[in-house]
Amino acid sequence: MRTKSVLSFLITFLLLITCSKVNAQTIYFCEGVDDDGQPIKESSTFTIPDDGGYLYVLVRLPYAIDCTSIDFEIYRNGEYDNTISLDTEKDWTWFWKKINFYKSGRYTFYVDDCYEYELTSGKVTIEFE
Repeated sequence: MRTKSVLSFLITFLLLITCSKVNAQTIYFCEGVDDDGQPIKESSTFTIPDDGGYLYVLVRLPYAIDCTSIDFEIYRNGEYDNTISLDTEKDWTWFWKKINFYKSGRYTFYVDDCYEYELTSGKVTIEFE
């Protein structure tokens, strides 16, 4: 009976560790990024001029990226829109990309590392003024 309790505890512990690592990677949509890698005016909805505008996509990790590039795979209203690559350094724990938008819609971002592992994902809504 004691072995069963220990095994149950270990499984629960491993699941908690796994979940905490998965949720620790964070994506932010913001108007800027400060020198410490913190988002400036973070939001999930942005209003841009009719001729386009930009925002910053910031990713923070609890570990070094260990890659020299990542990809932002972007979907607009559920359909593939674009992939944007960003060169990184292996020791970076956060990085950002300034991205221009010319169409309104609901955008979903998937951030993949150089091993094609999804680091994080997030959604942002772009509206016209």
